[in-house]
Amino acid sequence: MPWDNNTGGGGRNNNTGGPWGQAPQGGGPKRGGTPSLEDILNRGRDRFQGGIPGGRWAIAGVVAVVVVFWLFNSIYTVDPQEVGVETTFGKPSDQLSTSGLHFMWWPIQAVERINITENKTEIGSVSGRSGRSDDGVMLTADQNIVDVKFAVLWTIEDPKAYLFNVKDPDDMVRAAGESAMREIVGRSPATQIFRSDRAGIQTEVQQIIQTILDGYKLGVHIDQVTVENVAPPPEVADAFAEVQRAQQDQQKFQEDARNYANTLLGNARGQAAQIREDAAAYKNRVVLEAEGEAARFISVYNQYAKAPEVTRKRLYLETMEQVIGASQKVVVDPATSGSGVVPYLPLPQLQSGSTTPSATSTGGAQ
Repeated sequence: MPWDNNTGGGGRNNNTGGPWGQAPQGGGPKRGGTPSLEDILNRGRDRFQGGIPGGRWAIAGVVAVVVVFWLFNSIYTVDPQEVGVETTFGKPSDQLSTSGLHFMWWPIQAVERINITENKTEIGSVSGRSGRSDDGVMLTADQNIVDVKFAVLWTIEDPKAYLFNVKDPDDMVRAAGESAMREIVGRSPATQIFRSDRAGIQTEVQQIIQTILDGYKLGVHIDQVTVENVAPPPEVADAFAEVQRAQQDQQKFQEDARNYANTLLGNARGQAAQIREDAAAYKNRVVLEAEGEAARFISVYNQYAKAPEVTRKRLYLETMEQVIGASQKVVVDPATSGSGVVPYLPLPQLQSGSTTPSATSTGGAQ
């Protein structure tokens, strides 16, 4: 039924009462209107007059959750290979957090953890952090293009400077390494980079990188720079290989020529030394022989001066001995000198062991 029939005596036209027989009291809103701020506050007060649902246990639970959440963010751990730098309202503290469990006042404090072990930054490879494939392509002093792949090994000395002095320290190490290598390669010939002085290049690059990073106060130490590979770009690899082979052939031919020249020069010097030694020996022998002959002649002359006739006879006999000593001799019997045919004793055949006379001699004594 219509709500105005339950008003308890009110007619159809009497619409001053509500559905429960009376009209709203006070300054309440009219039917269909927007409640005022005072009504909202009154309703809220009436609802909470009975207390919070759950009472004290609910409040305690909320507080416990807040405390656990706060402790979870205030307590932190640092690994053995890390150090932590605490910040208070963004300002770093001077004391570092070593490995272990630590406490801070969150949220006014925060911590930054960094790895203090040796880091490796590779430059010149596609898998590098920069994602570039041409960061190792460089121009040498002799206008050759080489692709240098190298690595920079570095450690963090000052964590505070590493975190807050430069926006991206890893990219700074990479940029400094690439810049230093380009500087050294740009003033070195390709052959020196490929073979002859790679160790010297690594040392110079390490010093330049350290100088650059010290200027930015990055707080890192460059431990080592290692050149892993140096090669021409793939586009010119064949032509570069041909040039290298030609240079190697040239060096080989030059080395062979030097070896041949050294061999000839050594032989000539040896022969010259031998000729000089032979000449000196011949000179000494001739001089000594001449001195010996002169001394012998002087001694003979001295003897001749004492007895000239005896010396003449002795010299004659010695000379005849030298002249006819090696000739064949024939002995003639003086008794048969007038018979025509003169038999003679075959002395040469007897001396050689032959018993048959080989010849006869006619005529007089010889």
